[in-house]
Amino acid sequence: MRVEQFAPEDQKHLLPQPGGDLIYRCLDCGTAQGIDQLVYTCPECGAVLLIEDRAFERLKEVPGHEWQRIFDLRRMLNVPALKGIFRYAELMAPVIPLDSVLFLGEGHTPLVEASERLKQAVGADFCFKNDGQNPSASFKDRGMAVALSYINYLVKHQDAGQVLSICASTGDTSAAAALYAAYLAPEVKSAVLLPRGKVTPAQLSQPLGSGAQVFEIPGVFDDCMKVVEYMAERFQVALLNSKNPWRILGQESYSYEIAQDLDYGLAGRVVLVPIGNAGNISAVMSGFMKLLELNIIDQLPKVIGVQSEHSDPVFRYYQEKDPDKRVWRPVTVQPSVAQAAMIGNPVSMPRVVELARRYEELAGAERVFVVQVSEQAIMDHMLLANRHGHVVCTQGGESLAGLVKAIEAGVVGPGEKAICDATAHHLKFLGFQQMYFDDAFPEEFEVEPKPELMNQPQEVAALGEDELPAPGRPLAGEAFDKFVEATAAELARLLDLEER
Repeated sequence: MRVEQFAPEDQKHLLPQPGGDLIYRCLDCGTAQGIDQLVYTCPECGAVLLIEDRAFERLKEVPGHEWQRIFDLRRMLNVPALKGIFRYAELMAPVIPLDSVLFLGEGHTPLVEASERLKQAVGADFCFKNDGQNPSASFKDRGMAVALSYINYLVKHQDAGQVLSICASTGDTSAAAALYAAYLAPEVKSAVLLPRGKVTPAQLSQPLGSGAQVFEIPGVFDDCMKVVEYMAERFQVALLNSKNPWRILGQESYSYEIAQDLDYGLAGRVVLVPIGNAGNISAVMSGFMKLLELNIIDQLPKVIGVQSEHSDPVFRYYQEKDPDKRVWRPVTVQPSVAQAAMIGNPVSMPRVVELARRYEELAGAERVFVVQVSEQAIMDHMLLANRHGHVVCTQGGESLAGLVKAIEAGVVGPGEKAICDATAHHLKFLGFQQMYFDDAFPEEFEVEPKPELMNQPQEVAALGEDELPAPGRPLAGEAFDKFVEATAAELARLLDLEER
């Protein structure tokens, strides 16, 4: 629909207008700084930042039920800038005008209900939010849409000149960063740092295809991240990892979409997300809190972070129940099939600590949990989900394994309904599936394939080699009829079919 086709009373808030009073707020010393420059750490103490809208109270002038209606009506608009996550512009980045919004198809990914058999196998009512349906095939596009829209705004309206974006990645971040930067070329160029040999071929192909300069660095993601942080402090580059607080704003849209798709009723809901660099769980909590403060929802759902035992610093931190005794200790990661979560020192950990504190204070109850799962469980649950009609990556398998673990621990109880985050597209991680089917996992992964989940193609050659068709050697006449009849008979035997 066009704007003028809506009733006059609905047109008032239909198109978001630039506004708000956004600042960078240090999570440690509380220092505030203007957003006229791209800043990633506090200039006073070096801690990470969140973006805060000091004029947030103005949004409370609109009742919660009216915000629900505004967001629902915007779904009907054919305005490109509002087709994606900027449907919720006032909650994320209200300073960015619509002419600077970058939309490549991100957002509005579906909640896909689990099949009844899968629910029975898991022991819970749940669905997947399939973020692999974003344009670069992962949830990272949400953050990039806001981060690059802000850069686009600086270039178009603030004479920022040419910008070089840079990020460290385990695969998905680089794919998203390179894609969105390519759309803004030549004003924006892209460089990505990847840990050598730690990225799947499918993920490596994405930034290369988008034209980014790709650099493979010895070590793991944490090593790449340190190099990128060093460069961001000393050179004129735009850091696009989740250390960039604009990225967190974009990823809040995950929460907004869940609320909208559930008609804003979140009672008894549980949201499970894998923890990598800890930006996503930070954004999810922040998004739900904004919705509650504006009375768009009336209850905060439980949020459960999931980590592999091969990379579990956040889980270890929260094992200590007394907040005053918790000590943050990075870990040395081991090989993991959940490559996006293979981070031993997540840069957003200070955000997690502060936002989890605020979240539970606002909820008035324990609402944030972290569970640990094995590599075996991740692979088994990825394949289990895909066997039941889903498109789930290894991180999605991690979420589902986390749901099972949370049920066992009593964190998820009877009657609660879960939403599992499938962060990327299954096709990015086919190498791990093939290793499972071939029983070819290196010992350090600690994955032992289960026969009932293994699968291999079966060759059917019902006749001798000379009687079979081959490239450049087609069959015809009686020879072809004989081939068809013999092959069909062999397939019927293998499939245990009876003739009509």
